[in-house]
Amino acid sequence: MQLHPTGKFDNHASKYSYITAHPLAAAMGAEIEGVQLATLTDEQEREIKDALCRHKMIYLRNQQDLSHAQHEKFSLRFGSFAEDAYTSGVPGHRNVHPLIKEADDQSKMVFGEGWHTDSPFLAEPPAITILRSVEIPPFGGDTTFANSALAYRMLSDSYQKMIAQLRVHFSLRDVLQAVYDSVEERDSPIGRLAATRHATTISEDLARKIRGNVHPLVRTHPVTQEKALYVDCSYAVGIEGMTRQESAPILDFLGAHLVQPAFSCRLRWEPHMVVVWDNRLCVHQAYNDYQGYRREMYRTTISGEKPS
Repeated sequence: MQLHPTGKFDNHASKYSYITAHPLAAAMGAEIEGVQLATLTDEQEREIKDALCRHKMIYLRNQQDLSHAQHEKFSLRFGSFAEDAYTSGVPGHRNVHPLIKEADDQSKMVFGEGWHTDSPFLAEPPAITILRSVEIPPFGGDTTFANSALAYRMLSDSYQKMIAQLRVHFSLRDVLQAVYDSVEERDSPIGRLAATRHATTISEDLARKIRGNVHPLVRTHPVTQEKALYVDCSYAVGIEGMTRQESAPILDFLGAHLVQPAFSCRLRWEPHMVVVWDNRLCVHQAYNDYQGYRREMYRTTISGEKPS
């Protein structure tokens, strides 16, 4: 299926007084200029939040002065820190989580691979993710995003009515198996997860994530009131009240529909960029296409409400 968002979406930038926004693609995304996050003002904060709601993902270049502490301080402007499902943070900054792939790591899978919204298997999944780059490969390592609100609007009225009351079961189960099959054991979030393949019993924390949680397939954003698909190709394993055979065609269709090129944008990273996205309004994926090069990133996540 190939659709185009004619008449359904407007990614033009608003006119701001304290920042400048430049749209990245027709579907979503925008670059924010005129801001140094280390010295962010309240006026700039308000306009950045507005731009995030409008564009679903925003990014800022040349933020080389941002330390771990300043990364935390900026993140807290969006709310309290969320539980991170994979890491415990860097020393002295437990909410700043390292996402580092070393040049000699030959894993067939990279952290964040596969279309997903962050940690939907939690009871209260993170609302906002803020990712900062330090070292970037000379090519590869991009991140692609897809607008789940636009994807919802491009469904027929009949399909929207059909899925309105459905609830999706999200679990770490399938991603965990992919990690066991494809990832080297290393001192990294995904490497440490791979190391649990040898455990005779799994921890209660890992069992909790495998059990997962059930959330509405269509959720309403608490700020914009937009309806968006809340489903992905990585963690969605079933639909409440349906057998696997019954739910599979719905999940397969929506998974493919959601990530069509017309709904997406692709971000080319540079060193010292900060990217902010709203997991309630978009999905994303990373690529394992920079073998032999090092990539160093740091992530914070902001707590969200129970999806409704």
